[in-house]
This record gives sequence, C-alpha cells and structure tokens, in this order.
Amino acid sequence: MTQHSISKNKSFYCIGLSYQKADATIRGMFSLTPENKDQLLTQAKEEGFEEFLLISTCNRTELYGYAEHPFQLIQLLCKYAKGSVDDFQKVGYVNKNKEAIEHLFRVGTGLDSQILGDFEIIGQMKQAFALSRDKGLANAFLERLMNCVINASKRIKNETALSSGAASVSFTAVQYIMQNVPEVSQKNILLFGVGKIGRNTCENLIKHTQNKHITLINRTREKAEQVAGKFNVVVRDFADLQTEISKADVLVVATGAATPTVHKKFINPNKPILILDLSIPKNVAEEVAQLPNVTLLHMDELSKRKDEALERRKEAIPQALAIIEEVKGEFFQWVDNRKFAPTIKALKTKLESLKNAEMDFHRKKISDFNEEQAELISNRIIQKITTQFVNHLKDTSSIDESITWLQEVFQLEVSA
Repeated sequence: MTQHSISKNKSFYCIGLSYQKADATIRGMFSLTPENKDQLLTQAKEEGFEEFLLISTCNRTELYGYAEHPFQLIQLLCKYAKGSVDDFQKVGYVNKNKEAIEHLFRVGTGLDSQILGDFEIIGQMKQAFALSRDKGLANAFLERLMNCVINASKRIKNETALSSGAASVSFTAVQYIMQNVPEVSQKNILLFGVGKIGRNTCENLIKHTQNKHITLINRTREKAEQVAGKFNVVVRDFADLQTEISKADVLVVATGAATPTVHKKFINPNKPILILDLSIPKNVAEEVAQLPNVTLLHMDELSKRKDEALERRKEAIPQALAIIEEVKGEFFQWVDNRKFAPTIKALKTKLESLKNAEMDFHRKKISDFNEEQAELISNRIIQKITTQFVNHLKDTSSIDESITWLQEVFQLEVSA
C-alpha cells in the first residue's frame, strides 16, 4: 500500500489519546493549558518540525507531524502534560502516514467525536491550525490537508444527515436534566463556567426548560455578564459559589480549571442536588459523589446515552465515508503529484537541452533549415513525452521506483 509520504527520511505521524480508551481522569492528565500549548509549539519549532498540529479538546489530545520516530512526538506531549510516557502507552495510539491522514479526516468530520456528528471539533481544529501557522509550523502539506478536511466537513454537514437533530454534550446534559428532574422549570439551576460548552448548555436550558431561575458564575464575571446579557439570566460573583451551590437543585460545571473547583464542603447536606460535570479535567471532586443527597454524572456517562437523533445520524455514516474517500483521494493525488513534479520539471529541462543541441547541429548542417517549424515540432514532442510520464506516475502503484528509474535513465538533476 502506498504510504503517501512526502519525505524520504521521515513519516507523518499522529500520536494521541481520546475518550475511546482514556477516561476523563487520564484525559485530564494530558489536557494542555493555553500556556503549555504555546510552549509545546515553540519547542516543536526549535526542534526543527516543519509541519506540526496540536489538537487538545475535552475528548482528545493529539499531535500530528513529520518525525523519524513517533516517540519524538510522544516525548514532546509528555513534557508539557501531567501524564507520563507509561501513562500514554497504556491508552495512547500511533497512526502513520496514510492512517494518520485518514484519522484526521474522521476527527474533523465528526465521525470520531464522542457524540457522533458533533461538528464543534472542526472549529477547534481551525484554531489549532491557526496556532501552528502563527508559529511557522504549517507549510503547503498541512495547509492543503487542513483545507481538504474542512471541505469534507462542510460537505458532510450540507449533504448528509450526520449532524441532523440536536445531539451534543450540552444538549445531552439538558436532555438528562429534563428527563430526571421533576418540574424542572421551577428548579434553581446554577451553571458554573461559561466557555463554549457552558454557553451552549445555557442556551439549551433556556430554550428547552423554560426555566426562569438560572444563575451563572464564572471566575471572570465580565464573561458571565456577556452571556447573561444575551440570555437574560442572573450573574453572581465567584466568591458566592458555595452559597449558590447550597441553594441549587441542579449544578452544571463546565470550567477549564486544572484541578477540582467544587468540593464536598460546598454541598448542602440537607438538599438533594443533581451535578453534571462537563469539564476536562474533572472539576467536581470525587468525594462529592459519596454524599447521599448527590447525583453526580460526568460527560463520559452522559455521552453513552442513546436517542433518536443519534440513531438517525448513524444511518448517514456510509454517505459521510464516501465523501471522505472522494476528498481524501484528491488530497493523495495532490501529494503524489507534488512528489513527482520536480522530476517532471527536470525531465522537461533535460529534453529542452537535447532539443537545443539538436537544433544547433541541424542549423549548421542544413542551409535551408526551417528553424521555426523544427521548434514547433520539437516542443510538441517534448510535451507529449512529459505528459506520457505524468500519466504513468499518476497511475502507478510504485511511484517511488518509477521516479528513481526516470532519474537514472535520463540522468536528471532534481532540485529539492
């Protein structure tokens, strides 16, 4: 099988871990802060990586790049994460060349999301690519690859039912609340954290529960007020967190803190409370689950819930895969064309040199030599010869061997 590598000495790798084998605790160990992301990318540049992508979300942490060995990427990740190489080896995965590219397509199109068809990932990937480009880690290969993944994602969203219906972590959380909390419109709901998941959860709560008793708290009050202004809900200071939790019937935690922010002492022992932790790492301390009046669920448990929207989405998988195959095929064709383009250019230069030598020879030997006609015929022959080789290289399954043969036969000097 052609591996479609564009480097003779290095392979394109994806190393990472995701919700499929790593639970929330392990994923939390490998989640990266914005500062760590910046430092990791800076070091990748210093170490000579030319194509490099870092994806870090609540469901996965992945590095993509050209390397002599995947351990270079694994070491880089573990240096800036809390998890060790041993931790990674227990749950991590390594994909190489064609498989790494196929994996990126599945991730970017929502096929590998914790909730099938969740297209929030493509926005996160665009941000990741922007960071790589800002660091000088995104050249022609990665830019073309990302554009193809974005194109496939857009087509699948527009041409299939893979994203039809409401199905996301935030919507699933709201569904659970509606199905398990009687008279939910009358309950006190506290939302702690207003990142993307927090905002989406707030919007879904208002839309589907008709609740007028929703309170927002965020470490930065200004961000909470921005969300509150859009949805007309109450904002409280971070200092009031424990007081507000003691009054809440439902608590949704969606913060980006590196350590738990909700502890056992925050909970009113005389009042039942449902707590949904949508954070990575987990932001509700494990000890909270020990309290008899607490029902605590993490996003991993919520994502296992099945509903009609997800079942409809499954039916769209074959159509989505067909679109991926089409776009991916175009990308691999570009990779192969890019690989043999320098050789074809060198071949054309060689043939031009042979033509010019022959033109000089006949110009001296033939008194009435028709130079204009000879030039026209020669150029047409050169074009036909190069086109013949291009078509062969496009169709062959042994492109590297064919390129080597072509270079040897015509003694070509190919510039990198």
